[in-house]
Amino acid sequence: MNIIELLTQRDSLIAILAAISMAAVVFTFGSSFIVKSEMRDRIKRVALEREKMRAEEMARLRGGVAAEGRGIRRSAETKTYMKNVVERFDLKKAFQDDATVDKLAMAGYRGQGHLTTFLFMRFITPLVVFALVGVYVMVLSPGDRPLYLNLVYAIGAGLLGVYLPNLMLKNTTSKRQASIKKAWPDCLDLLLLCVEAGMSMEHAFKRVAKEIGAQSVALAEELTLTTAELSFLEDRGRAYENLGRRTGLDGVKSVMTALIQADRYGTSVGQALRVMAEEGREGRMMDAEKKAASLPPKLTVPLILFFLPVLFIVIMAPAMIKVFGGPVASTVGGG
Repeated sequence: MNIIELLTQRDSLIAILAAISMAAVVFTFGSSFIVKSEMRDRIKRVALEREKMRAEEMARLRGGVAAEGRGIRRSAETKTYMKNVVERFDLKKAFQDDATVDKLAMAGYRGQGHLTTFLFMRFITPLVVFALVGVYVMVLSPGDRPLYLNLVYAIGAGLLGVYLPNLMLKNTTSKRQASIKKAWPDCLDLLLLCVEAGMSMEHAFKRVAKEIGAQSVALAEELTLTTAELSFLEDRGRAYENLGRRTGLDGVKSVMTALIQADRYGTSVGQALRVMAEEGREGRMMDAEKKAASLPPKLTVPLILFFLPVLFIVIMAPAMIKVFGGPVASTVGGG
């Protein structure tokens, strides 16, 4: 019995559907625990960043005494072998550029530990992919290919592995930016309400960070860091600029620019937030209309591949049965 006959049997189909249903149930109930764990990890990272900024400000005020202790405490976050590999091969000079730290910050990775891990992964991933593909094509599935062709396959896979850490980082950044972009208009509305109620910007960011966490954990984390920077940094504009740089979204950068101008020239912060909140709502409506307008072209291919053949079968099946089944039916009746 071949695999196709085995899969098309009634018992096999029931077993496959039952397995899919159980996997869906497990994923549904397990996702809630994963989200809670992610929330705890992000809150922990925010607390570490706040302690880092507090230590930096205390070191600046006391003349650098606390900087050494902070460096020792944070260096323990990185694996020792990763740090040794990065230092031995001078990976910072090879892989790090001016935008690397900003890219990691946009993905939610901050601190020297995450930078060291990223550089180590960029160095080790091509070697691991090369080794795995080489073992597969030469040992597990050698076939009749010559040795040089197997080496070409392994080297090609290793070259593709060079881009794997960047692709994963870009994917994480895209998901994080999508979460922030989705919750940003509501965040502006809440900020406007808090400012018009008489709160300062520090308390407004702190309050909105608590409220917006249920909708976007990433945005709540960024707002919490901005609250800490507004409390510790001397220049408030620097805190606003850091928020726009960490998110990498044009909408957030425009709002932060408006807040910097309002703080610099003494204009109304509430008026600036009101204008930006209206623009945010209009932008979200335009995005929804754009997605709705792009829906018919996207449905064309599935409609042609899946709906029209079934429709033709339903329409033409009775006629085909009548045409090709008529002589057989008459023969059976005559017999």
